[in-house]
Amino acid sequence: MGQTSLALDALPGLPEIVPGCDLAALLGEASARARLPLVDGDVLVVAQKAVSKAEGRYLDLSRVEPSPEAPELARRVRKDPRFVEEVLRESSAVVRATANVLITRHRLGYVMANAGIDRSNLPAVPGAERILLLPADPDASARALRAGLRQATGAEVGVIVSDSFGRPWRVGTVNVALGVAGLPAVLDQRGGLDRNGRRLETTQVALADALAAAAGVVMGETTESTPAVRIRGLHFDAPGGDGQGLLRPEAEDLFR
Repeated sequence: MGQTSLALDALPGLPEIVPGCDLAALLGEASARARLPLVDGDVLVVAQKAVSKAEGRYLDLSRVEPSPEAPELARRVRKDPRFVEEVLRESSAVVRATANVLITRHRLGYVMANAGIDRSNLPAVPGAERILLLPADPDASARALRAGLRQATGAEVGVIVSDSFGRPWRVGTVNVALGVAGLPAVLDQRGGLDRNGRRLETTQVALADALAAAAGVVMGETTESTPAVRIRGLHFDAPGGDGQGLLRPEAEDLFR
């Protein structure tokens, strides 16, 4: 890629995202207000939570009836059985379950805590216990945002829908890419040569994850209310990809 520098700017001033809103239009307006206009080749990293809110991915726990499996698992992980039930509904397998930890394989293939279900920074609704699920299809969400931003701003930009993940053997969370549109998710450098002429056998760069992680530093994780970051200066000549291309096949999972 030959990158020597990138510029990352959070888009301030976004309102609370509500179901059914035109998120692409709101992002375009925020970029214009902040004098951070989007141009061809920019990449916009958008927090999954903002996308899920716009897509109405809320669920009221008070209406969830736990299945027979959920209470026993809830006791093991010390979580609300209704919450555990919804995690199970969003998952294809339980990977690890211990006190205060429930790691599952999400139905879309992500291995993550609580199937990505979140309860933080959600507007309160009287009489409801709301949780927020991941987008139904983050790659489709990224494609829709890209098309909406093209209409709102006239710019051809890449879009990454990001979320924060924990990592095996490492402390803390970093942002990763769930959905990708308009840029390569992975740069496959296998078959190329290093500077000493040795052929590269395994080198694949998780470009979208690296950009999501960098954006996460600017975006923040608590009260910043800046769920979108513009990245400028990225150059690549690889074809576009999607978030599913970042998932390691289950047969290659060496940590099971």
